[in-house]
Amino acid sequence: MTQEDLFKNLIAHTKEDGYIFPSSEIYDGLGAVYDYGQLGSELKNNIKKYWWESMVRLNENIVGIDSAIFMHPRIWEASGHVGAFNDPLIDNKDSKKRYRADVLLEDYIAKLEEKINKDVEKGRKRFGDAFDEAQFRATNPNVLRNARKIAECTERMVAALNANDLDALKQLILDCEIVCPISGTKNWTDVRQFNLMFSTQLGSVSGESGTIYLRPETAQGIFVNYLNVQKTGRMKLPFGIAQIGKAFRNEIVARQFIFRMREFEQMEMQFFVQPGAELEWFAKWKETRLKWHKALGMGEENYRYHDHEKLAHYANAATDIEFNFPFGFKELEGIHSRTDFDLGRHQEFSGKKLQYFDPEKGESYVPYVIETSIGVDRTVLAVLSGAYKEEKLENGEERVVLKLHPALAPVKLAVLPLVKKDGLPELAREIMAELKLDFNCQYDEKDSIGKRYRRQDAIGTPLCITVDHQSLEDKCVTLRDRDTMEQERIPIADLWKRVDEKVNMRNLLKQLM
Repeated sequence: MTQEDLFKNLIAHTKEDGYIFPSSEIYDGLGAVYDYGQLGSELKNNIKKYWWESMVRLNENIVGIDSAIFMHPRIWEASGHVGAFNDPLIDNKDSKKRYRADVLLEDYIAKLEEKINKDVEKGRKRFGDAFDEAQFRATNPNVLRNARKIAECTERMVAALNANDLDALKQLILDCEIVCPISGTKNWTDVRQFNLMFSTQLGSVSGESGTIYLRPETAQGIFVNYLNVQKTGRMKLPFGIAQIGKAFRNEIVARQFIFRMREFEQMEMQFFVQPGAELEWFAKWKETRLKWHKALGMGEENYRYHDHEKLAHYANAATDIEFNFPFGFKELEGIHSRTDFDLGRHQEFSGKKLQYFDPEKGESYVPYVIETSIGVDRTVLAVLSGAYKEEKLENGEERVVLKLHPALAPVKLAVLPLVKKDGLPELAREIMAELKLDFNCQYDEKDSIGKRYRRQDAIGTPLCITVDHQSLEDKCVTLRDRDTMEQERIPIADLWKRVDEKVNMRNLLKQLM
């Protein structure tokens, strides 16, 4: 099965099992907007809890806020979003489809990288243990040819984006002979810029004076509250402010399920430091954030750093943590050294001082900022992609299972009476009543026990508790593990401890200390 087929199966599975639904589906949907179902909202909340507690609870010098979505329009002028928050777009005249020019080029580069990897794998199979990958990459004609194409395309793309040279972007697309995925033609329009912010009216009278924007990022809410937090919290540098919240971008090219949406949620932390110390903290936060991801157990090989060659106008260093989605390595989280750009601009536009008085130096200055910014929805997709498995069992049967980290699983355990009589449901309900005070539980008595196990596997429930006739006598139940499918008999009195050991968020947080 190809990765594309697996991704299609995952998307279908998320709908069938109550994770993610197309928004407004009974009205034929709304493009690039999705609703989280009963399980998806639980998973999303667990991810947010993991991020929040790792940031705010484990770091004494980081606090959290919740700023408003509506903000003064001058904020977006100061941040540069009004004048520069654009995507370079290009249309295919035959298919009438619109694309981001830089994404077309990135996909072209990704295809060349895939060709190189295929050639390397062929060489590995051909030469076996004697295979020297470094030498193969340095000498194989096909690999060298494609590597030169990648280098040339990357260099020209970065130069064009940095110079905002839209004609050069179009020419590069033509020179690379990139075709529209729909029409298969190279009949392209000119590249033009498109602002991504949603605007709306504040108050009852429409007009330019009442125009405000839905925030395209949550970071600015942190910057404009920097002084309030610093003073009321008596915060000393270095310190951070964390926030989780909705953001909105009018993405013309929204695709790949919940990877790129028009309404999405961010988890951002801005870390304020002394000028000159920013690159040291940038390196530390790169390492810290990658550790956070790897603790989820989805394979270290599925993560990598991608250093930016084209830096945003506010940054002096930037790195993405990329995850190996079913459609390839893509950005999951960004770590940026934003210098003093944001606070400096807001100080300029507002006329209010946003400086920090350093008691050790005896002087005031505008702090520098290290940002960590991660999409909640992308993290949900990464977690689901890493967890989704279609397994063939030893007895020839097949099962679909979500091997979610137990701390993130929406349902922690299922309580299953073997039959719907003989007092088993009553005992099962007693167990359920005690455990649901601390864990999200499901009770299920419909169908055979095997089918019920499969249902719980499919939604990612780590543990199943089966109550049988013997349970009435010995006060023990059967505890089944989702991943190994192993079963063991344990006393009812030990259930809480065993479940807690398996699913408690502490297991994740301890890995980060």
